[in-house]
Parts: sequence; C-alpha cells; structure tokens
Amino acid sequence: MHLIHSYLFAFALAALPCSALSQAYPSKAVRMVVPFPAGGSTDIVGRTVAQKLSEMWGQPVVVDNRPGGGTTIGTDAVAKAAPDGYTLLVTPAPFTINPSLLAKLPYDALADFAPIALINTTPLVVVVNPGVPAKSVQELIALAKARPGKLNFGSSGTGGSNHLAGELFNAMAGVKMVHIPYKGNAPALVDLVGGHVDLVFNGLTSALPLIKGGKLRALAITSIQRSDVLPGLPTVDETGLKGFAAVAWNGLSAPARTSREIIAKINADVLKIVNAPELRERLKTEGSDPVGNSTEQYATFLRDEIAKWAKVIKFARIKPE
Repeated sequence: MHLIHSYLFAFALAALPCSALSQAYPSKAVRMVVPFPAGGSTDIVGRTVAQKLSEMWGQPVVVDNRPGGGTTIGTDAVAKAAPDGYTLLVTPAPFTINPSLLAKLPYDALADFAPIALINTTPLVVVVNPGVPAKSVQELIALAKARPGKLNFGSSGTGGSNHLAGELFNAMAGVKMVHIPYKGNAPALVDLVGGHVDLVFNGLTSALPLIKGGKLRALAITSIQRSDVLPGLPTVDETGLKGFAAVAWNGLSAPARTSREIIAKINADVLKIVNAPELRERLKTEGSDPVGNSTEQYATFLRDEIAKWAKVIKFARIKPE
C-alpha cells in the first residue's frame, strides 16, 4: 500500500507544472559554492549576494568555500551536484581560462552548467614603477619595441587573469614583454613598487592605494569603459589597441539541466540585488562595475571569453598543465 502511495505521489509531482515547482523554490537551504578560500574578492561578492538572497527567500543561503585545483575542485562539485537549484556556483574568471589552460578538466565549462547572471566585472589597471620612462600606453609600446625582451611584467601566477592580460597586450601591440610569475598578487605588487619588475596588469581595487600614494603610475584601465574611481584614466582601447578588454569578473551558475523556471527566478532575484543602489554604490567604491544581465547575455559572455583566452594561450604558447 505504501508503495502505491509513493508511486501516486511521484506521478502527481511529475504532473505539476514547472511554474508550481519554481514557486515553491527554495523550500530549504541553498548552497553557494565559492571555488576560492574565504576573504578574497570573489568570496566577498558571493557572501553579499548570498545574504541578500537569504533575506529575499526566507531560507539560508550558505557559502561553501571549496578552493584548490585552480578553481576546478569547487567548480566540479557543482557540475556533479543535483540540478535542483539547491547548489549554485559563484563563477570567477578562471572558469573561462581553464578550458584552454588545463590539459584535462573533470567537467565541460559550457555543457555542464546553466548560466544564471553576470554579477560584476572588475577592470585591471596597467601600472608601472615610476622609474619606467613611459607616461602613456603609446609610450609603453614604443619603449617595448625599442627594448624587445627587456621590459617585464609581473603577475599573480601563470595562467591568471593578469598574466593573460599581459599576453593579450603583447599580441595586440606586437611587442614581447617578459612574464614574471609570482605566488599571488601581493608579492608581485611589492616587487613592482621595489622596481624589480617594470609593470603589472593589476586588479584596480588593490592597486588604488599605491596609485593614490604615488608609489605606482597608472597608464590605463583594461575595461572598455572608463572607471568611475579613476575617471581621468584612459582605457587601453582608447589609446589605440581597439577592442582590448581584460577584466576579472564574478557570475552565478547552476548545474546543467536545472529547470528554466528556477534559473529564471534566481536570475530575476539576483538582478534585483545587483541593481539595488546600496550594492551598486559599494561595488563602484571598490573599483568594480555591477552588471546584472539576462541568462542569454551571460551565456554569450562565457562563450566569448573562452574563445578569446584560447587564442591568447595559443599565441603565448602557454602549455596546459
């Protein structure tokens, strides 16, 4: 008898329209995986969105930090989670770099995920040691051409966003600046201030105090639009390298096959959060640009980023690990 009741219940649940299922969502705690340790910029964005969603939904949205493997450990955990909307991924820039950088991924970046929304982008800034005799991007390119293989740029490590931004610059400007990888962003900045490297393509947020303190000279911003934080600073695109764009970013994704209704609900609620004046102001103060877009626009963004970085990695001959 219990078995018959179980079948009848399962049949009734299957017969429910998807909209009824999505209206009941979420009916329990939601896990939001951040593939980085606690405390970084992606974690902060994830926690902010999680807190706001929890307030809206009346259910806990728990941040689960799963660092390691260049973000692949946390990402893979979401790829293999049940597609029911109760496991989400705060998706960072390495998501679109790793398909070309790593020899074997345990998941397919496009096929195994349902895009929800792009939350924010953070431009990088081209910063040089004040001893470098270049006051603009044009002068930097001229200097690099006059001294092929002599100028160097630091980064937080091989294959990171700021490394690839430098390689994109090499490719588009037709120059060869030498990459110097560090174990993290902070030591690269320390050596830049100390004059041990010539320049870094650095996240705007962490470079700002050093720029304002006169310890570094900012030449340009790497987003297509200028930053509200440094409105007088031109973009690399403006300075002659048309189409140059290299930004760090955070989005939200779910396992593939999550119902369209649940994806649509999360997208609508995330957009409310991103468009709220409080969060927009906070992101802008930190040098980040709030986005909030449709699932289709976010999917296009992901495909374009994967294609772009595949070309850069091939051009720079960065070997998959």
